[in-house]
Amino acid sequence: MHHRDPFDRMLIAQAQTEGLTLVTRDADIQKYDVPILAV
Repeated sequence: MHHRDPFDRMLIAQAQTEGLTLVTRDADIQKYDVPILAV
């Protein structure tokens, strides 16, 4: 587990489940196996 924020972990799980891309500037989220659009 790279990220301790439960809401961010929920967003990561939702993106992984539905094949979505997350838009974020949070470097910790980029450690997960989920497509990221870094801003």
